[in-house]
Amino acid sequence: MSIPFLKGHGTENDFVIVPDPDNALDLTPAAVAALCDRRAGIGADGVLHVVRSAAHPEAKGMAADAEWFMDYRNGDGSIAEMCGNGVRVFARYLQHAGHTTEGDLAVATRGGVRTVHIAKDGDVTVGMGSARLPEGDVTVSVGDRTWPARNVNMGNPHAVAFVEDLADAGDLCTPPPFGPPSAYPEGVNVEFVVDRGPRHVAMRVHERGSGETRSCGTGACAVAVATARRDGADPSVTGAPATYTVDVPGGRLVITERPDGEIEMTGPAVIVAEGEIDADWLENAVR
Repeated sequence: MSIPFLKGHGTENDFVIVPDPDNALDLTPAAVAALCDRRAGIGADGVLHVVRSAAHPEAKGMAADAEWFMDYRNGDGSIAEMCGNGVRVFARYLQHAGHTTEGDLAVATRGGVRTVHIAKDGDVTVGMGSARLPEGDVTVSVGDRTWPARNVNMGNPHAVAFVEDLADAGDLCTPPPFGPPSAYPEGVNVEFVVDRGPRHVAMRVHERGSGETRSCGTGACAVAVATARRDGADPSVTGAPATYTVDVPGGRLVITERPDGEIEMTGPAVIVAEGEIDADWLENAVR
């Protein structure tokens, strides 16, 4: 027996895509971790489990607004509320499989329904909702250095720290310590940011459950929001949209925050391969 899969990436944030419209597969955390293993498995930052909303207990309530549910899992098998690059790749898969065409569609996620636009030039734009900015001071640390960070929630938690050099982030193999512990009881994605020019920044990120990744869509949005506040360009105050170019190790994303708080992220999404997972291998890998 075999299980169909595809491989895709958005600015080199890569995913194993598992089509399962009827939610018939039991994708345990161990199975997801095995698939994402870069030496013994297919290798990825996470898994995009493609399920019809009506077939998934967590998405049934969104089925009237979005036919498809992105059941996203981190590379260690844990569940995440949202993945911005993942939504773009998810939409590209739906187009690739003939479930949608260029234009607009809706995708259900654990962070709510996201609107997506697939452009003729190949880029995909995702409506990321609005950011929440929890109160309270937050810090992140690498070695013996500590920086203040901006607490930004994009449906998942982020701590955004501005540094002088991206090398200050260290190797990002382990989660950077943060404080206070009560700020992020379930862990946090940490972004380290430097300026590149007017409305242009670059970042590195440690993604909760995946380690350092080549890109993080919600992280890029959090960085744009935090940078706009730092720059005095909060759209809700100025009345004008704020657009930032955010360079990530795997490419470039463009983030726009509107005066009503809605955030849009635009970037590439690519399907690179498809094949079959050997079901016996997967069963043995999780024993």
